Amino acid sequence: MNDTVERPGPVEQTPRQTVPPRDAATLILIDREDGHAKALLGRRHERHTFMPGKFVFPGGRLESVDRLMPVARPLHPQVEARLMRRVERPSVKLARALALAAVRETFEETGLLLGVKEGAPPAIPSELWSGFAAASVHPDLGAIHFIARAVTPPFRPKRFDTRFFAADVETIAHRLDGVIGPEAELVELVWLPLADAARLDMPLITRVVIEELRERIAAGLPIDHPAPFYYSRRGRFVREML
Repeated sequence: MNDTVERPGPVEQTPRQTVPPRDAATLILIDREDGHAKALLGRRHERHTFMPGKFVFPGGRLESVDRLMPVARPLHPQVEARLMRRVERPSVKLARALALAAVRETFEETGLLLGVKEGAPPAIPSELWSGFAAASVHPDLGAIHFIARAVTPPFRPKRFDTRFFAADVETIAHRLDGVIGPEAELVELVWLPLADAARLDMPLITRVVIEELRERIAAGLPIDHPAPFYYSRRGRFVREML
């Protein structure tokens, strides 16, 4: 499916050099127990150079070791296929690594480990995954939804090619306390009803993805739903369905 819509974008300055975007991933944890969907957001530290003080979903850049982390269940085949579209070197390993990066970053920033608890700890590829080994939590990608993809517009000092994933709160297998605090990357966590997102200070793309998520939940949150891809082309913002 290819449904492309172009929207006017801001006038862009001609830079000396365009920074290539880095692969990144973020995870939206959803609580739907009371019939009103809530999402977990964190407020970034004011001293961060990138989006200081903004409310965001937990996430960060892809690390090479994410390709090596074993999982309890793989991605749904259609999620896997959509993640490989419009990628220069598509592979199952890359698709899986992007989802794993979102799971790992969520733990690093919130102390929440997503997956299943099994007797033996997983065989971790590096210390970045040591928290999962310590808690005997095996990442489970089978229930992870691919919600959207967005590339930071050109000429920004930091650029990311970010995949937005979502998972229900029931996928949390373990919690580690003491991760959030005044000197942490995220200084505050809030469970926010999706309908109330506009009252927080957050990046535009976060608001856009929340609206995409609301529509997806209203449709029953099908795991095989197409995902929008946002990027800039000739000064215009483009929404292309993957």
